[in-house]
Amino acid sequence: MREKGADFWTVDFFTAELTNLIDHLGVREAYHVFGQSWGGMLGAEFAVLRPKGLVSLTIADSPASMQLWLSEANRLRDALPPEVQAVLLAHEAAGTTDSKAYKDAVKVFYERHVCRIVPMPDEVATTFAAIEADPTVYHTMNGPSEFHVIGTLKNWSIIDRLDAIDVPTLLISGGHDEATPATVQPYADHIKNVRWKIFENSSHMPHVEEKDASLRAVDDFLAECEST
Repeated sequence: MREKGADFWTVDFFTAELTNLIDHLGVREAYHVFGQSWGGMLGAEFAVLRPKGLVSLTIADSPASMQLWLSEANRLRDALPPEVQAVLLAHEAAGTTDSKAYKDAVKVFYERHVCRIVPMPDEVATTFAAIEADPTVYHTMNGPSEFHVIGTLKNWSIIDRLDAIDVPTLLISGGHDEATPATVQPYADHIKNVRWKIFENSSHMPHVEEKDASLRAVDDFLAECEST
């Protein structure tokens, strides 16, 4: 579907697809939604609609607005070595973000704030390889990197709708996460029944970087939700 453009790859499209999946699985009466990064943003978009059967929501490593995300990304970029910053800025200005030099500079950021396990585990490397092979959706909605957001999501925010979420919600983030506390805070401030777990030794992927502890936190949360 590489020919599809920005008018196709929308939040509404993915929300409808999530609805279709729930019905296809036959779990409409009761189900939990877990979303990581963009998936958490989508999960929030879905939950504010108060869909039938939603028991709980887990939002992992997700910003509540792209304005906050970009502000914090710029702060994190400023802490990179000056020579790395210079490469990033030069290629973004020139529109040459597909160059090896740009990708090598991006890698420095990613190893600090996306996945701190070096080299990246196979499952993470496979994900990035899939984006590299077909970047249509990622580039259209986000942009060429995690912190150079020039796609259709660049003005996205859900902050003013979060009080509509009426199910127990677990927030997860990492101590070195590109989804910094400032980007997650609105979820904690506006969702009524919410708790927040920060994995201090992780960045954007606690489910990979601190797998056992992360899965245990989710298991405990789901068990609590099922028991009430």
